Amino acid sequence: MAGTGTVETSEELAVLVRNDFIESRHVGSVVVVDSTGNVLFSKGDPNALVFPRSAMKLFQAMGIFSTGIELSPEFTALATSSHTGSQAHVELVRELLASGGFTEADLKCATEWPVNKDMLKQVYKSDGTALPIYHCCSGKHAAMLLACKHEGWPTANYLDTDHPLQLRILEAIEYLTGETITSTAVDGCGAPVHAMPLVALASGVAKMHSADDSAPLSISNSATNLFSSMLAHPWVVGDHGEPDTTIMEELGFAAKSGYEGVFIVTTPQGVTVATKILDGNLRTAPIVALQALVRAGALEQAQLDALIPRLHTEVYGGGKVVGELRTTF
Repeated sequence: MAGTGTVETSEELAVLVRNDFIESRHVGSVVVVDSTGNVLFSKGDPNALVFPRSAMKLFQAMGIFSTGIELSPEFTALATSSHTGSQAHVELVRELLASGGFTEADLKCATEWPVNKDMLKQVYKSDGTALPIYHCCSGKHAAMLLACKHEGWPTANYLDTDHPLQLRILEAIEYLTGETITSTAVDGCGAPVHAMPLVALASGVAKMHSADDSAPLSISNSATNLFSSMLAHPWVVGDHGEPDTTIMEELGFAAKSGYEGVFIVTTPQGVTVATKILDGNLRTAPIVALQALVRAGALEQAQLDALIPRLHTEVYGGGKVVGELRTTF
């Protein structure tokens, strides 16, 4: 059975310390590449296959925007969003759907309860239920629907692997990563997710920066618009306080999380880091990715140290801070 890297090919990347006792150890792999894909730093196995999960939304956006649809910067950022189901996010998704003549009933993503606590309270008080629009990927799905309408493609089956939109996305992925995809599964939202080497995930995002007008699928223009939109509206991509949102707000680096311990950060110069925490611990992934950027010379240690308090690395005991989550390289 195909799978991701093993414990033997991984390295310890972080530990959780409680009162000077190492309570947890997190192993995995991390790799940093420059804008041309050259490896600047790595730990573990950079060639380990990974499902990028929501980090693949950057690639999916290249397929979506290759159709020529034009969205506002806020809606463009929403296409990459792994939102929390906040009221503001839900309203944005509804607006995006309506702009194409769609309703919530057209969304084919799975149902989900809001993660945002305030919105969850509202749903409970109104005797509401889990809905597709609360799913963290509903913004991406709304953008997929608009892309299909623009091209005249059917919308009822837009998640099928052989649908024209999904084939377009696959074309973008294989061009950017230089890999032939051999393993595909169903992501949590219902869309196809494709396995790729961790280093290909990083280099594929880096190539978005370096793509020129000769690149297919209008990737150069789409990537420029995508990164600028994410940085202009970082709260749309995640939510206030989420690690990827915080990194974009504080550092001006585009960032994207993915379930099961995947995290991507890319600088305006195209230096890109991708990390996979082997046990799927997503809390650990952002600090590992940022520390790797420090080791690669793309970020100052002082900048990371100043950002750490906003990345939820504290360990609490009895309501007080008694330890921290810290990198080990």
